[in-house]
Amino acid sequence: MKAIIKRELHSLLTGVSGYIFCGFILLFAGIYMTVINLKSGSANFEYVLGNMAFIFLVAIPILTMRSFSEERRQKTDTLLYSLPVSMTKIVLGKYIAILIFLALPIVIIGLYPLILSFFGKVYLPASYGALLGFWFLGGALGAIGLFISSLTENQAVSAVVCLIVLLVNYFLSSIASYVSSSAQASSVAFIVSFVIIGALLYFMTKNPVLSGGVVIAGAAAAIIINVISPASIEGLFPKILGKLSLFDRFFVFPNGEFSLSSLIYFAVVAAVFIFFTVQSMEKRRWS
Repeated sequence: MKAIIKRELHSLLTGVSGYIFCGFILLFAGIYMTVINLKSGSANFEYVLGNMAFIFLVAIPILTMRSFSEERRQKTDTLLYSLPVSMTKIVLGKYIAILIFLALPIVIIGLYPLILSFFGKVYLPASYGALLGFWFLGGALGAIGLFISSLTENQAVSAVVCLIVLLVNYFLSSIASYVSSSAQASSVAFIVSFVIIGALLYFMTKNPVLSGGVVIAGAAAAIIINVISPASIEGLFPKILGKLSLFDRFFVFPNGEFSLSSLIYFAVVAAVFIFFTVQSMEKRRWS
C-alpha cells in the first residue's frame, strides 16, 4: 500500500491538476483572509473557512478526476489487478494519498491564525477546530470523487459528474425545503429512494436477491407506516434529506461549535464511498 501512496503522491506533485488544486485553495484563503480579517478587522479566522467551503465544489473534482479514470483510459488498471495486494488496499492507498495532498494547503493555511495572532487576539481553538472540520469535509467529498472516478474512463465526465453531485449536496437543505411535508409525499419519496439504493446495490454486486430484497422491504415498510401511522412520517423525508448535507454539517465549525458528530458523519460517508469504490473496481475486474 505504501507503494500506491507514493505513486499517487508523485503523480499529484508532478501533474498540473495537483498544483491547480493547491493554488486554487490558497488563492481563496488569501482573498478571504484579506477581506474578512485584515480589511474588516475581524479576529475570527474560522469565518474564512466558512466562506471557503464552496471551493470544494471545483477543487475536489480537479483532485480526484484522474484517480481511476486515467488508469482506465491508459489501460493501466489491469496492472492494479495483478498487484499482490487486495483491491481494498489499492483504493485505500489512493484515498490516503488524496488526504495527504489535501493536507498540504491546509497546513499552510494553518499558519494564518498564528500570523494574525501577532496583531490581535485570535481564538485559536475555534480556528483550528474549523480547520480540522475543513479537512474532514474535504476527505468525505474526496471519497465521493474517488468513487465517481472509478465509474468512467473519461476525466472530464468524472469531473462534471462529481461537480453536479457535490453541487446537489451543497444545496440539499434548500432542495429539502421544496419537498412536500405530507405523509404521502414522504412515503413516495422513501420508496423512490429505496429503488435507487436497490439499483446501486445491483450495479455493485449483481445480486438480484439482495438488491430486490432491499427495495421490497423498504417499500413495504414505507407503505405500512403510511397506512398505520401517517403522522410519524409527516415531514420526515425532507428532514432527513436536510441532515444529509455535508456542507451544512461543516458550517457549525465556523460558528464556533466543535461538532464531534459531524466529524464522525464525515468519516462514515468517506468509509461508505470507499466501500463503493472497492466494489466498483471489483466488478470491473470480473466483468
